[in-house]
Formats: sequence, structure tokens, C-alpha cells
Amino acid sequence: MQYDSVTQTDFFGVLMTKIFFRLQDASIREVNVTHTASVMQVAIQSNIRGIEAECGGACACATCHIYVDEAFMSLVPPAQEDECEMLDGVVAERRPNSRLACQIEVTPALDGLTVQIPDRQF
Repeated sequence: MQYDSVTQTDFFGVLMTKIFFRLQDASIREVNVTHTASVMQVAIQSNIRGIEAECGGACACATCHIYVDEAFMSLVPPAQEDECEMLDGVVAERRPNSRLACQIEVTPALDGLTVQIPDRQF
């Protein structure tokens, strides 16, 4: 999916960041984010199916495993050691673009971010 970033604001002039979730059925959900949150928090608040987040974002369960679109990999901070350890135990295939959604903070630089939800978290 190609996304041309255009600065968008909500009714009150607050900058919005768009996140695209490619769901397990291949459909895409677009979510506008106007506050500081992790990709996991955005998914939970937006009822995105396939993100379980059993540990609530503590980087302790790997049930918020996602695949970050290759075009955005250079924009997200690299995974830290604890995240890499958790990714070693994911149920779905671990890929070079595998990340835990709880470890990616939504910023305006990530406007248009597309993430894919794996086929399973357990």
C-alpha cells in the first residue's frame, strides 16, 4: 500500500497520524491517532482483531507481534534486547520485519505506517 502523507488535523487542529492495520483476512483498517500511544495501544483502543496484548504492553508476552511494512523499518527504532528475546518465542513466523507493537511509539514521522497482523498470536 502506498500512502502519500498529507498533514492532517482533527477538528481541534491536533495533528493526526494514520496507521494502517492489515488484518488476518487481508482487509485493511485505517486508524487516526491524535495522542501519544504505542501501536499496541492504538490497536487495542481501536478493537483491531489479532492483537492480544496479554501483558498490557510490558514486553513480556509477545502477543502483540506484528510485521512492519518494509518502507517504515528505517523509521522505527531498532528492537532492544528484551524485545528480541520475546520475538524469539513468537508462534507465527518470525521475519526480519517482526516487531512487538507495544514497543513502537506512534509519532508524526510514522504517518502512514502499515503493519500486518500475523495469522496467530498463540
